[in-house]
Amino acid sequence: MKRNFNRTVTGLGRLLLFVFFYALCSLPPAVYAERIKDIASFEGVRTNQLIGFGLVVGLDGTGDKGNATMQGIANMLQRMGLTVRPADIKAKNTAAVMVTATLPPFPKPGLRVDALVSTIGDTKSLQGGTLLLSPLKGPDGNVYALAQGPVSIGGFIGGGGGTTVQKNHLTAGRVPEGVTIERDLPFVLGRDGEIRLFLHEPDFATATAVVGKINEALNANYASTIDASSILLKIPAEYRGKIVELITRVEAVEVPVDETAKVVVNERTGTIVIGDRVRIAPVAIAHGNLTIEIKTEYKVSQPPPFAPQGAETVVTPQKDVKIKEEKASLVEVSGVTLGEIVKGLNALGVSPRDLISILQALKAAGALRADLEII
Repeated sequence: MKRNFNRTVTGLGRLLLFVFFYALCSLPPAVYAERIKDIASFEGVRTNQLIGFGLVVGLDGTGDKGNATMQGIANMLQRMGLTVRPADIKAKNTAAVMVTATLPPFPKPGLRVDALVSTIGDTKSLQGGTLLLSPLKGPDGNVYALAQGPVSIGGFIGGGGGTTVQKNHLTAGRVPEGVTIERDLPFVLGRDGEIRLFLHEPDFATATAVVGKINEALNANYASTIDASSILLKIPAEYRGKIVELITRVEAVEVPVDETAKVVVNERTGTIVIGDRVRIAPVAIAHGNLTIEIKTEYKVSQPPPFAPQGAETVVTPQKDVKIKEEKASLVEVSGVTLGEIVKGLNALGVSPRDLISILQALKAAGALRADLEII
């Protein structure tokens, strides 16, 4: 009796769990509240890219053989007071590289960040190399940082005699904290008594909600919308000279985010992501696969013993073609919630590749109430 009671309780628990998840999937789409710092950024609070040319030395015979590298070595030696013609340089331990770095927001002189080093010649490996002092410039042509240090490629190559062992990519690496910032960017936060916010995902409803929540937090109408992605915030008098405190307060404000209905498809990997606001109008779908199999077998015909002179062995190909088409029946698919959509699409019993084709056909038929984004 006790064992039957336990089985009944277990079955009841599974039933309640199923009902809970089914009800959860059938709920209408919820409006999520996000902090402003997670959905928007302030004007000027951004990263900036730097680039420069450099030389990596100390390689074990895996360097460049091109003239560009020799010219770079000659120019470096000339700046050190040694004049050498590029044609006279025979170096196999040096590689010409492009050095890139990302400046964080509000960079200050003396701060250090990582540098990325990538070869531009026929270098085999940067293993064991050291990046020489290289100036890094911005798009305006000014030098903002200097890069130097040992290159870490996170891998290795070994072996010889036609047998080698390699791990990871050997022609690109990183110089940890190898970039020293030399000058900051010319930007003043809160210039002209106002600040601009830019939404990561432009949306008129979200922009309006952000303005309303900011004005509610500041107890006055200081914020206003410019367009679907831009918001203008006038600095209150009590926050003049306290821009950081104002931004900290605004970033912590929570705003209901109105998400757009979107289906994202990655055809390379067969990945499909469906948002909870996606809707499908009632539609019938029939999907079947056509498989064509072509098989070729080679049969060898040899002449019998004591055959007449001139008889030869003949190879005869025999081809067999088979066509198989799976039967498909109409399946009704519709849904006003994410759970119904998933249930309807799963009823088709197709692979992700076929599901991508079905979603494209639904969009073309006007039954998919969402943006279909293919990446």
